[in-house]
Amino acid sequence: MKRYKRTPKGYRLLIPGPVFGALIALGGAIFLILLIMGFNAPAPAKTILVFFLGPWSSPWFLGNTLDYIGLLLTASLGMTMAFRGGCFNLGGEGQIYLGGLAASVVLLKGEPFLGWGALGLAGLTALATGGALGALAGLLKKGFGAHELISSFLLTQALMPVADYLIAGPLRDPRGNLLAMAPMAEQGLLLRILPPSSLSVSFIFAVILVMAGHLFINRTVWGYRFNIAGAAPGFARYGGIEPATYWTPAMSAAGALGGLTGFFAVAGTYGRCHLGFSGGLGWSSIAVALIARNRPLALLPAALVYGALKAGSDAALLATGLNFETAAFIQAAVLLLATVHVAAPLVKRRT
Repeated sequence: MKRYKRTPKGYRLLIPGPVFGALIALGGAIFLILLIMGFNAPAPAKTILVFFLGPWSSPWFLGNTLDYIGLLLTASLGMTMAFRGGCFNLGGEGQIYLGGLAASVVLLKGEPFLGWGALGLAGLTALATGGALGALAGLLKKGFGAHELISSFLLTQALMPVADYLIAGPLRDPRGNLLAMAPMAEQGLLLRILPPSSLSVSFIFAVILVMAGHLFINRTVWGYRFNIAGAAPGFARYGGIEPATYWTPAMSAAGALGGLTGFFAVAGTYGRCHLGFSGGLGWSSIAVALIARNRPLALLPAALVYGALKAGSDAALLATGLNFETAAFIQAAVLLLATVHVAAPLVKRRT
């Protein structure tokens, strides 16, 4: 199968980068499973089948996989906005965690008035919480020259133990044994799409947000200025655009989308706020944004590949006894192969 077509000026890419990366990842996963488990053993065939088909094999698996992909889309869109604005947000994990906690407090305190109004207020609270954390890092960069990579990380890492204390202490549900807050009433949950899975309308909102992000960056004057300020600061200054004015908005947008991800997780996925519910989403969202090369529409296939890898690993763990270390290694190696498309389109052979 040819990947490039020769032209008078050189070679033109026939297969889009993300698709080629996904194909590489597919072949890499199969090879790694065979290599680790043995080419002649009977288990690899079943493991490969479960790894790739497990996430889509039933409404429950399908819904849970799509739900996780929706969370990844929202969080990685936030990372993309930070990157596009010339910043690096390393506080995504904490912004998700604290945003979800704030939303949970609103939903639990407002139980007598639950409904779309309370859900909207909880969503706005999560947006404001994450956005404030991101904005603070942006203001520190603009006003004092503090690198946002360090400040965003330190701010959230300092506050996450406080959130742990609240969830496991004063806000913990005394009626259960879990380190978690009380479960939310049904009226305080986002509408489920594919019960009994955890898929909710948050997935639809995530796709709409990605489309809106694409239109903002590629179809509006404000998005053009925002993008130029982050991608080419010197050129932006030459055109009368001051890049520093976009640092705080970029970090605010990243934090707000992180907080919204936390709201989607507690009100859609889990139905309650429990200790460590963010589960590495903030870090995974950085990988998805980088694989997509910070293009909003490319987040869709990138999150699909990443979410399917995780769901496939979980399914293989349950069905075939694939140990956790092997599953984690396969995920890491396949993601490394999937990033081939990042550099490939940048290299062209000239005649």
